Amino acid sequence: MPSPSRLWIPAAIADLLLIVLFAAIGRDAHARGDVIAGALATAWPFLAGASIAWLLTRAWRAPLAAWPAGVGIWIGAVAVGMLLRAATGQTVVLPFVLVALVTLGVFLLGYRLIAALLLRASRKRQRGA
Repeated sequence: MPSPSRLWIPAAIADLLLIVLFAAIGRDAHARGDVIAGALATAWPFLAGASIAWLLTRAWRAPLAAWPAGVGIWIGAVAVGMLLRAATGQTVVLPFVLVALVTLGVFLLGYRLIAALLLRASRKRQRGA
């Protein structure tokens, strides 16, 4: 099993990519142009929130753990992301908050839960071999 010290970089990259994917899907759904730059402009507040949450939860210690790392990063990304959007004059309406909460929850917790299942299955195979 890989050690957490080796997993934090792929986990951080996965968080970054999934947050950018969330922003890109949203921009595409609303037919907004400039997909790459636009997605990054939409994603930056959520990326900032996730980064702060990585530090506060010390996620590098167990980056694939759903709790506290995954939940902390998810809530941090949404809460700080919405605060930064509001502070910079970007749209913050209840439907968007709910979509961000659900989508980022599925993305940021989902891959961690899948990874936990795969790691558990791998451990069982190693013990059985």
